[in-house]
Amino acid sequence: MFVLFVLDPANAQGLKVGFYAKTCPEAEFIVTKVITQTMSVAPSLAGPLLRMHFHDCFVRGCEGSVLLNSSTKQAEKDAVPNLSLRGFQIIDNVKSALEKACPGVVSCADILALVARDVVAASKGPSWEVETGRRDGRISNLIEALLNLIPPFANITTLKNDFQQKGLSVKDLVVLSGGHTIGTSHCSSFTNRLYNFTGKGIVGDADPTLDPNYVLRLKNRCKPNDVNTLVGLDPGSFKTFDDDYYTLVAKRRGLFQSDSALLNDPETKAYVKLQASTHGSTFFKDFGVSMVNMGRIGVLAGNSGEIRKQCSRVN
Repeated sequence: MFVLFVLDPANAQGLKVGFYAKTCPEAEFIVTKVITQTMSVAPSLAGPLLRMHFHDCFVRGCEGSVLLNSSTKQAEKDAVPNLSLRGFQIIDNVKSALEKACPGVVSCADILALVARDVVAASKGPSWEVETGRRDGRISNLIEALLNLIPPFANITTLKNDFQQKGLSVKDLVVLSGGHTIGTSHCSSFTNRLYNFTGKGIVGDADPTLDPNYVLRLKNRCKPNDVNTLVGLDPGSFKTFDDDYYTLVAKRRGLFQSDSALLNDPETKAYVKLQASTHGSTFFKDFGVSMVNMGRIGVLAGNSGEIRKQCSRVN
């Protein structure tokens, strides 16, 4: 297995590799054990659990706010982009196991970061050293999720701006997009590319940037108003974490507009072509580095926030 070692384990926000070495030495082992068991029976949860960490970090930072419940359905998880998130029960299972071993020590925000690493590794992807030490936030707001989560129809300008606002580089953007090598999407996230791309109601109005043969295949799976069918993001290997995503994007077979958009910028296009053409792909190493970068967004450390006893509610 490919393991990335973080060269600079400490950073200004108080995160470090091995934060729980003294307070809960078995923490990472416990997380990995639960995830290994989960992946053996439900491998399709890998994509959703990886996405959960993304969706947490892009709204208020990586502080576990995506996990909070709201009795009035006004939390982040109630926002439309998060309604398709799955695997909250797995996070609760991990938290329960950690609470048994070390009550009140490991944050839910750190659990999301560790679980993301472990589901990628369990899907034959890379592993990397995860910085820990995040604390949990107390606020979760539906509107903030709508404003901060990147839609599947984003163009390259939006993508670059949104990543830059979070302190992430253009390289982080194209590398983290590769997370679409695992997981599935509902037809409704991309059917506009198949049937009514210009919005003019013309017959055969598909996105011209999509490979026409791929359009035909997708139309067989997804009828115009289908909101239930799931399609693999990386057809043929959507349960395996690999670099095939870039081969598909290079062939104009990226499922979302935000995937195809990577061909519309010199830097992202060069990276796509590089990963699609080389057997000694740098993607696995790069993915670990960019996940560490993303895991640093807006973290709460020191005396900020809290360590939740249950991930779905504040203490």
